[in-house]
Amino acid sequence: MNTAKKNVFLLSICQATMITGQALMLAAAPFIGLALAPDKSLATLPIGLQFAATLFMTMPASFAMKRIGRRPGFLIGAALGIVGSCLAAYAIWAGHFALFCGGLALNGMYNGFGTYYRFAAADAAGPDYRSRAISYVLAGGVAAALLGPNLARWTVDSIAGAPFSGSYIGLVGVYIVALVATAFVDIPQPTAAERVGGGRPLSEMARQPAFAVAVFGGMIGYAVMNLVMLSTPLALHEHHHPFGDAAFVIEWHMLGMFVPSFFTGRLIARHGTTTIMQWGAILGALCTAINLASAELWATWLALVLLGIGWNFLFVGATTLLTETYAPAEKAKAQALNDFLILGTVTTTAFSSGPLHHYLGWELVNASVIPLIVAVAIAVTWLKRRKQSTPAAATETANR
Repeated sequence: MNTAKKNVFLLSICQATMITGQALMLAAAPFIGLALAPDKSLATLPIGLQFAATLFMTMPASFAMKRIGRRPGFLIGAALGIVGSCLAAYAIWAGHFALFCGGLALNGMYNGFGTYYRFAAADAAGPDYRSRAISYVLAGGVAAALLGPNLARWTVDSIAGAPFSGSYIGLVGVYIVALVATAFVDIPQPTAAERVGGGRPLSEMARQPAFAVAVFGGMIGYAVMNLVMLSTPLALHEHHHPFGDAAFVIEWHMLGMFVPSFFTGRLIARHGTTTIMQWGAILGALCTAINLASAELWATWLALVLLGIGWNFLFVGATTLLTETYAPAEKAKAQALNDFLILGTVTTTAFSSGPLHHYLGWELVNASVIPLIVAVAIAVTWLKRRKQSTPAAATETANR
């Protein structure tokens, strides 16, 4: 196994552990918050703080790794996750809400480092393997989609009188796997030029059409996915479907998000980045059309699977496109800005999905994302035509 493929394999394990933690916390944290919070309206505050910590850690994490390297940065991140999970487990056992909030904030800081796993794979891969490297790392989410919720289910009552405390102890073991896998990742240390070089001003980089479309595609992909996904359990409840149906739909949605990663990179190599992003927008539109047409369980299941695949095509495509827009000395700030904006979208939609569903209803939530889908489709199509109008792009298209 060559170095690039070994790194991708190890980073996919790290990605799987990180998303396992995210899935477990999404499933368990609201219930824990409800049990521990002195004011029940604060039940979702811990998970909100986790999202916020991830958002505000993205830029410091990127610039720290610019100086110390990817592997030390990922080791620091995994250590934060281990400490945060230990603190959360103790907080549940002790019945201490503030400590639980602190534990989830530390986990969020780990996620701020972990969001760069896909870029680490891209940095270590050659141009011909880059899109597949990004895609394969994200494929680690397949295991997490199955392991995270089930880990919570298996360990919820493992410590008597402290529901879910054992879940976070189990999560410590999961994060230790990430720590060990990271220790064997072979990513070159930043060169002296990368450490001290700044490259172009960020404002100049952001004015590149490909950079702008990449960031916009990632943001819209997440906005549409988060708004519809987080509203889905509420809609199923309103239509008298039991909790098990909602869990079934969300599990399949997560599989839709990550299973395509086994082949998205090859599709990008064959058809081009912008074409795959266009397919992602089309699948997002099909999701909303199905949701507006029927509230039957099979229809919601199909719509959420398509939503997951559409997100995958947009996100992998946008990440691949972004890696084509910066020099090595510029990657820290380019990646930091990209992930800060995307995670800002994730945080905003996570907090707003519930109120939007409450005040607008399921149908209008789906209708409201249609302009976003149209906007990203227009932007990607414009970039595709712009590339095809240049001689280099025409030659590349002819070679494909």
